[in-house]
Amino acid sequence: MKTRTTLSSSLRWVNLLALASAMLWQSSVAAQDKKSNPAKGVQISEHDGYLRIEVNGELFTHYHYSGAPRVFYHPLLGPGGLQMTRDFPMKNTPGEDQDHKHHRSLWYSHGDVNGVDFWAEGKDSGSIRHVKFLDIKSGSHAGWIRSSNQWVNVEGGVVCADERVFRVYSSSPKERLFDFEISIFAQKKDLVLGDTKEGTMAIRLNELLRLKPNKHNEGKPAGSIVQDTGVRDGATWGKRAAWCDYHGTIDGKRVGVAIFDHPHNPRHPTHWHVRDYGLFAANPFGIHDFEKKSKGTGNLVIPPGRSVTFRYRFYIHEGDTDAAKVAERYKEYATSGAMQL
Repeated sequence: MKTRTTLSSSLRWVNLLALASAMLWQSSVAAQDKKSNPAKGVQISEHDGYLRIEVNGELFTHYHYSGAPRVFYHPLLGPGGLQMTRDFPMKNTPGEDQDHKHHRSLWYSHGDVNGVDFWAEGKDSGSIRHVKFLDIKSGSHAGWIRSSNQWVNVEGGVVCADERVFRVYSSSPKERLFDFEISIFAQKKDLVLGDTKEGTMAIRLNELLRLKPNKHNEGKPAGSIVQDTGVRDGATWGKRAAWCDYHGTIDGKRVGVAIFDHPHNPRHPTHWHVRDYGLFAANPFGIHDFEKKSKGTGNLVIPPGRSVTFRYRFYIHEGDTDAAKVAERYKEYATSGAMQL
């Protein structure tokens, strides 16, 4: 009996060791599988003052909704993890010009809303304040953020409100694709989106993408700007076009950002407030500046209780305009209808 008991105990130990070994092996395989096959789809996680957005396990951007005069996205990463936007004023990075402190990576604002400047960040400027999230959704195909915001003047009065959707797609490693939709609501009186070039759907690009390199990057390849009308580079400022593409070279790789103006947008095709120093914005309101017409020609009036909606798609790509097939990708967007959640 003693021998049999000893043998039984030995077998139990062998079984326990085998089980432990199997569990360790499975854990190792799972870790390796996770490392070689990162999370698929779009994942959005909440943090203190910002949302972290990942695409297929890699950081894409942060949505900052506190700590600044307006909500914004920074950094914005493209193919291969290359940073597509400037760091300033969020942080000081060597090689960057520190001009236009209100150019916060990727944002939406306007320089004249019932006479209040929401574009600049001066003592008399308004602010865009986060109110609440209406929906935050991760997914294998896409993820999105729906939020509500108030546009507030220096006295604390609410000038208007907005609801916006930021929808990110699970795309190939060679591109990043996202939609931005904003509905602006008038309050108890007419809301006037004023006639000024200072607006609206905007991005401040990485210094290496600039059409005109800064002093830190003299001698490096310059960027290029292309519109669907065939207008290029310095001639693109203030022109109307369905899409505009701004591309250049970062770390030896040609990459770019194209912005698509949805055909259902008011005043499509939009004017482009696109500069040789890397400011890149769609602005349908600045007719006075862009076309040298009388002041106020570009005003857009929204009656009390009504709203206006604008939709844009951003296509971050490898290669130049032709290699990235920007025209074809715009056609896909233009025929896709409204954003569906």
